[in-house]
Amino acid sequence: MNFTQYLSYFSEIIDGDSVVPPYDDPDYMDYAKLNWSRTNRWLKRGVIDTEAGEVVKAVNQPQEWILITEPWCGDAAHSVPFIHMLAVGNPLITLSIELRDQAPMRIDQYLTNGTRSIPKLIVRDAKGNDLLTWGPRPAALQSRFDQMKADGHTLDAMKEELQKWYNQDKGQAVQQELAALLREHSAPMQQGV
Repeated sequence: MNFTQYLSYFSEIIDGDSVVPPYDDPDYMDYAKLNWSRTNRWLKRGVIDTEAGEVVKAVNQPQEWILITEPWCGDAAHSVPFIHMLAVGNPLITLSIELRDQAPMRIDQYLTNGTRSIPKLIVRDAKGNDLLTWGPRPAALQSRFDQMKADGHTLDAMKEELQKWYNQDKGQAVQQELAALLREHSAPMQQGV
């Protein structure tokens, strides 16, 4: 699905028009509602980093960006909007959204430490070759998450810490990491042109 279709799907869940598992569980519905607010806040107020925007604009070959996510995912609420905003910055980039928990289950090919962690971005060239992957969260936050987990923090405490980090970061880390990966993986293409 494209990003507009994803937002429509997300909205149908929030409005209660499509009560499908796992949103028949009140906890998942609460996560989705929070994430709807967060997603829309970033779509309205998020700012594209100048350098990241320039790196995306410099992509000179068609790319397919496949973003695996779910509305219940807290990390996705803070990353997906920025990935979308970057992708629309270049007409050579096509962004498609796949749900982690529905076919084609592509996430099983892109596990993070053996888990189906999302969001996961796969960037492919026009021939369908993987150029890079990113996710499920910025490296600095992943390191913090791993440390909190090792230290035995509760899930609620970890979620609160993650949200504070995302709110302070304002989408900068995901943009900078994607820009660095794109720069790294586009250099050989540009030399061969």
